[in-house]
Amino acid sequence: MSAQGIPETRLQLLSNVSGVFTPGVLTALVGSSGAGKTTLMDVLSGRKTGGYIEGDIKISGYPKVQETFARISGYVEQNDIHSPQVTVEESLWFSSSLRLPKEISKDQKVEFVEEVMRLVELDTLRNAIVGLPGSSGLSTEQRKRLTIAVELVANPSIIFMDEPTSGLDARAAAIVMRTVRNTVDTGRTVVCTIHQPSIDIFEAFDELLLLKRGGRVIYGGKLGVRSQILIDYFQRIDGIPSIPDGYNPATWMLEITNPVAEQRIGRDFADIYTNSAEYREVEGSITRLSVPPPGSQPLKFPSVYSQDQLSQFLICLKKQNLVYWRSPRYNLVRLVFTTVCALLLGSVYWDVGNKRQVLILVTLCFVLKDTTKGLFMVMGALYSACLFLGINNASSVQPIVSIERTVFYREKAAGLYAPTSYAAAQGLVELPYIVAQTILFGVITYFMINFERTASKFFLYLVIMFLTFTYFTFYGLMAVGLTPSQHMAAVVSSAFYSFWNLLSGFLIPKPRIPGWWIWFYYICPVAWTLKGIISSQLGDVETMIVEPAFKGTVKEYVSTVFGIDPDVTGPAVAVLIGFCILFFGVFAFSVKFLNFQKR
Repeated sequence: MSAQGIPETRLQLLSNVSGVFTPGVLTALVGSSGAGKTTLMDVLSGRKTGGYIEGDIKISGYPKVQETFARISGYVEQNDIHSPQVTVEESLWFSSSLRLPKEISKDQKVEFVEEVMRLVELDTLRNAIVGLPGSSGLSTEQRKRLTIAVELVANPSIIFMDEPTSGLDARAAAIVMRTVRNTVDTGRTVVCTIHQPSIDIFEAFDELLLLKRGGRVIYGGKLGVRSQILIDYFQRIDGIPSIPDGYNPATWMLEITNPVAEQRIGRDFADIYTNSAEYREVEGSITRLSVPPPGSQPLKFPSVYSQDQLSQFLICLKKQNLVYWRSPRYNLVRLVFTTVCALLLGSVYWDVGNKRQVLILVTLCFVLKDTTKGLFMVMGALYSACLFLGINNASSVQPIVSIERTVFYREKAAGLYAPTSYAAAQGLVELPYIVAQTILFGVITYFMINFERTASKFFLYLVIMFLTFTYFTFYGLMAVGLTPSQHMAAVVSSAFYSFWNLLSGFLIPKPRIPGWWIWFYYICPVAWTLKGIISSQLGDVETMIVEPAFKGTVKEYVSTVFGIDPDVTGPAVAVLIGFCILFFGVFAFSVKFLNFQKR
């Protein structure tokens, strides 16, 4: 915008906000929509991904260091994001295993998880599958308690909660607030954003930070019994009506501080607050607590993460194994679909592998036509085998990775693990299923199509099919990693599938590809799959072909007409391995450096 001569402007979301949050105190962040409640909490917790932040945040008198702060804090998001295929207990085990110090033994971690489950009243649901919101598994209120528990098992000193009662009925909200209160009573600092709370929920809080639109503070301090301190503060202001008997103090507070009320009394509530004794008391606390206690040292950890990278990888891999094992709609369907497709392909191309041999028939004309037709059928079978299921692999992996990515964003922000550990686990967990898929598909198609039954050719066929399924799967991972949504990943992938199909060297043989497109042939992974399979199966066939435009062996025909070198099998395998590494490497890069979640 500025490059085009349009002046750049910034929208200020928070203005001169100050306050103190202390241990064992439950503080409410309240304000009308657009007041900056969630923005303030994202800034304090270090979750803000955009914008400009000015000011100081101190922990026990020392400047906040985000890497350290992430280790001692928890963040309960408004949207309860969890892996749907794991149980309540497994969710807590995963969080505690990665976030508690490695010096703590396994038995101690298990005991702590048990304690947290009792604290948030989830012990009776330990074996319940989390499921997807609104469709299966835990209820909304149970999911909220699980979200709180996932943070508690990290044993944080400070917990931020973004509207923990949002979307809950009165009973469910009361259960969640009882959980929050239990958490505060353990001596932790807890800060919650809250939107239009009921009287029971509001009076569960100890202190309040009230914001007005524009991100300015209009009250900060204690609430008092039945919010009496808050009520007394506002009723001291001229023009403010008294609260009716039995009226919700939170509702009354929001009504008397809205912009219309400000215009009516002709005063700015933020200015009133900055001239109040309550403000001076808060500023005094800030001044006092901004100085580190004598003899203290800033909190430091020897490493960014609680666990070393190998432990992170193994724990992530264990969780991903659970997710995949309990995803029959993905893996079982994939294997069943592979079997059905293999049988279908084998029946369509039944015994065509033999047709690469010349049939001794009566007329030369019939021999010529059958030989050429048979050769094309063999190549068609090979081409279909590598493309058909490969595209299915890339497409079917995208939904499950897209769901897990939202979980990854939460876990990454919480400092559970390095992104590369997650990426490595995500890639490795696919390989056993791809091996099973390759064996199913390879054995069925190889023997139904009746390719030459030698151990070396069968082994090469399996290796090339395994690499093909792998790079297609990793391509699906990469497409999700590079795009902001599953839908966009599918659209982008489809465009590439079309090019791969057209310029792989089968529909348009290499010698007939236009010169300005030949470069794409060399970087097309399907072309290298085709080279590898055809050269390994037909590269040594000396059967003669006699045509008006060609006379020579099958080996020479493949080389001349399709431009496939009979000796390219080894290089093709190496290139396919390179594509697997490339696609996975780009996926790992996207996981580490790209974040499509904007806050």
